[in-house]
Amino acid sequence: MGVTTLVSVEEYLRTSFPDADREYVDGRIVERNVGEVDHSDVQSSILHYLRTRYKKRIWAGVTVRVQVKKTRFRIPDVTVVAGSKPAERIIRKPPAVVMEVLSPDDRAGDIEEKINEYLAFGIPCVWVINPETRRAYVHTSKGSHEAKERVWRAESAGIEVPLAAIFE
Repeated sequence: MGVTTLVSVEEYLRTSFPDADREYVDGRIVERNVGEVDHSDVQSSILHYLRTRYKKRIWAGVTVRVQVKKTRFRIPDVTVVAGSKPAERIIRKPPAVVMEVLSPDDRAGDIEEKINEYLAFGIPCVWVINPETRRAYVHTSKGSHEAKERVWRAESAGIEVPLAAIFE
C-alpha cells in the first residue's frame, strides 16, 4: 500500500502544476482528466456560447478553482457566476451553475461525489455532458434528469444552452 503525503491548503494554492491544474481534496492533490480534443472542444463551445449570448448577465470561465469546503477545491470545466467577473482569484461563494465535461477516464463514483459536493455547497444547478454520446444531464437539489429536450436550462442564471449549439 502506497504512502500518501498530505499537503496544506496554503501549499496547494501556492503550487503551479505544469500540465493541468489539479483539485484539492482533504490534503490530497487530485489529477483531473483533461487534455483531449473532444473535451476541449465541448468546453470551448459552451464557454463561447455563454459569453456570446449572456455577456451582460453572467460571467463564465473555464477551469476556475471553486472552494466547496474548507479543505476541498474543485475545478469545474465551466463555471457560471450571475453578474460580473468575480473579484477574487478563487470562487468561494456558490456560482449559479457549474459544468463537467466527461472524459473517457472519468469514473462514475468520482463524478457523483463532485456533483454531491457542488449541490451541498449551494450551487443550484450542475450540468454534466458526455461528448461521446452527446447526452447531457441536469442535477439540482430536487433531483437529476437527462436534458431530453436537448436544451440545458438554469433558472439560477437565467440561461439556456441548446446542445445543438455545442455540437455544431
